[in-house]
Amino acid sequence: MANAASMREEAETIAVKALAFVAADPELLPRFLAITGIEANSIRRAAAEPGFLAGVLQFVLAHEPTLLRFAEETGTPPAAVGKALRALPLGDDAHERST
Repeated sequence: MANAASMREEAETIAVKALAFVAADPELLPRFLAITGIEANSIRRAAAEPGFLAGVLQFVLAHEPTLLRFAEETGTPPAAVGKALRALPLGDDAHERST
């Protein structure tokens, strides 16, 4: 079984992939920024804050089509995204899902 440090490192890797996925999408990025209230020029600073990476994963998980597209494009199993969320600071799976 993986230790907590390696689980968190793997979770951070998935979250960074998710952030890159969102940032590269011309429809998702404005939605992410609007929901979070973060300005585009503040993403790097915000990324250093506890809970930011968990928030990125919550954003991806909250919309199943986005989750499935992220999973397909990155080769990340959808279940791994939820597992990664729970391994990050301030991460939990208490978020709404839309269909």
